[in-house]
Amino acid sequence: MADSTKPTTAVAAAKPYNPYQDLDAPIKKLYYLPTSPEHLYPEKAPKPYRPFGDNLVSCTGICYLSGRTAGLVHGGVRGLKAAGAGETRRVRMSRALSSGGELGRRYSNAMGIVGLYFSVIEGWINCYRGKDGILNTGVAGFGAGVVYKAARGPRAAALAGVIGGAAAVAAVSGKMAVKTYVGELGIWGF
Repeated sequence: MADSTKPTTAVAAAKPYNPYQDLDAPIKKLYYLPTSPEHLYPEKAPKPYRPFGDNLVSCTGICYLSGRTAGLVHGGVRGLKAAGAGETRRVRMSRALSSGGELGRRYSNAMGIVGLYFSVIEGWINCYRGKDGILNTGVAGFGAGVVYKAARGPRAAALAGVIGGAAAVAAVSGKMAVKTYVGELGIWGF
């Protein structure tokens, strides 16, 4: 039987593990981050537009939060204007918060649905055309307006479509103008 107190030749030649051996490396080597995008699915890497799921979540969320903010502000102002002359500050604030909550809920749900329609239609157009552009955005805005107001009749749907398409093209044009004249801001995807 072998003596367990004496190291064998393989164990004696092995170097003990030191978890701190690479800590004297230069900082660039320690914190090297890739500069090119990493894709989970390589087949989606060459596509020049955002994936459908990312677009769906971001458009719906941004529209929902924008509607919520606009509704809170509009409702708060409406509640403060409706306050009577003899009401206390607490009653006025309660009225403003109640009105803001009511309109915020209504606006956020409406804008979230419009954002959902827009992102789904834009995803279909991107898939069909195979590229992204201002034409896709304008058509998606037109389609979202038409679908949202379709129950009100063709005249209301056409008007909402024109407003939606114009708003979408204006948003993309504004983003391009900011990129051109201001430069890369590094916030909110600009």
